[in-house]
Amino acid sequence: MTLNLNALDRRRFLRGTGVALALPLFETLTGSSAWGAVDSANPKRLGCFYFPDGVPMPLREDPAHKDWSWFPHGNDREFTFTKCLAPLEPLRNDLTVLSGLSHPAARRIHGHSNSDQFLTAAATGSDGPYRNTISLDQEYAAHVGEQTRFSSLVMSTDGGTGTPRGAHTLSFNRSGRAIPAEHRPKQVFDMLFVKSDGDAARRLALSRNALDDLLTDARSLRKTLTSQDQKSLDEYLDSVREAEVKVEKAKHWINTPLPTVDADHLNLNLTPDEPRLYLQTMFELIYLAFKTDSTRVATYQIGRENGVGKSDHLARAVGFNLSHQLSHETKDPDGWKNFGIYCQFLNEEYGRFAMKLKETAEPAAEGTMLDNTLLLFGSASSAFHLSRNYPLILTGGSSMGFRHGRYLNHGADSPAGGAWSGGQEPWQKKVTHEDIPLSNLYVTMLQRLGVETDRFADSTGTLDTV
Repeated sequence: MTLNLNALDRRRFLRGTGVALALPLFETLTGSSAWGAVDSANPKRLGCFYFPDGVPMPLREDPAHKDWSWFPHGNDREFTFTKCLAPLEPLRNDLTVLSGLSHPAARRIHGHSNSDQFLTAAATGSDGPYRNTISLDQEYAAHVGEQTRFSSLVMSTDGGTGTPRGAHTLSFNRSGRAIPAEHRPKQVFDMLFVKSDGDAARRLALSRNALDDLLTDARSLRKTLTSQDQKSLDEYLDSVREAEVKVEKAKHWINTPLPTVDADHLNLNLTPDEPRLYLQTMFELIYLAFKTDSTRVATYQIGRENGVGKSDHLARAVGFNLSHQLSHETKDPDGWKNFGIYCQFLNEEYGRFAMKLKETAEPAAEGTMLDNTLLLFGSASSAFHLSRNYPLILTGGSSMGFRHGRYLNHGADSPAGGAWSGGQEPWQKKVTHEDIPLSNLYVTMLQRLGVETDRFADSTGTLDTV
């Protein structure tokens, strides 16, 4: 096959044997008419990630507070990570930890009902009629989505839309309708990287032979590139092959049926390493989607609330049974530690993804991919089922004006916490401190992403501290 650069479309595909592989941007051909109009400014990306069940918040007098409290000790630039956030230490200067923010409409409802409104701030309530509004990611996708092949990438561990107040997706359109999330790595991989004539993609499934055919064609392209672009192409093709292998392995875990009886006695072939591999694969697919400029907007709901679904098994990656159960067992010996180890695992995999963006030069532009990517990682619960003081981490986006290396505590000096041993739960207790609306942060994020707006949902202004 002879590679005709002028025939490549704006999304840039390497074609061979009936399939096509998306390519990253190259500095060599940035100004070429082969790509059509390419923005001279760096791309601005948004990634939003949600984990359920809150975080460890032992009281200060509890010996576990020193090591296993999720929020750092200290404030502003003078802070130390506990063991929960220790995996993020290499990214310390690339992130900001936030506390004291939440959505006003959700502060007095049970934490199990909260993931639906994490990116919308809507008053979805705990019962009765249900109505949602547009999510942060879709607001940005409406601004930037036409510039990429996919306006946004919507993913979750459980897939689909779930149920009202039990969403399996973070993304909602302008009418407030849930956008189904994809949970099958192979489906995401094929959607992003495989084009077909007829059933070629299904037949070949980007097998080793198909990739080898594409690599043969890549040699023709390689000769036209600068040495830096040649290195980028080689690294990218290696990443694609590694991702394809991970996808095949991850299918075993995601396709294992949920147990219908005691989970201790079923799913015996669900090894602890597979949930970790699955999470890594999902993050890797987002990385590749960003690198190829297939999309600039991605959401991934790592788990749904209330201990239902495949995602509740992610704790098996670190030797436990069910994730949600850990948040109920903090009163037991080593309860805070066990819950903290699970959160540490989530932070480690999120950090691995963010570090990969940091270590990757921005294709055909300046800085690193992390400099041009804004990541929000958090939950809509903090202490046990508490719908306030959301645990939040903002990462990247230095090219957009974000200056990190801080813990910004906008909350009370002594936030609610402690183990629940019966009676009133934290969410039922009297509010002694009013959080800042999280939507204020969302307005700031949208503005720095290039959206001309001064309002999102129930915002009362911007969050100028970030």
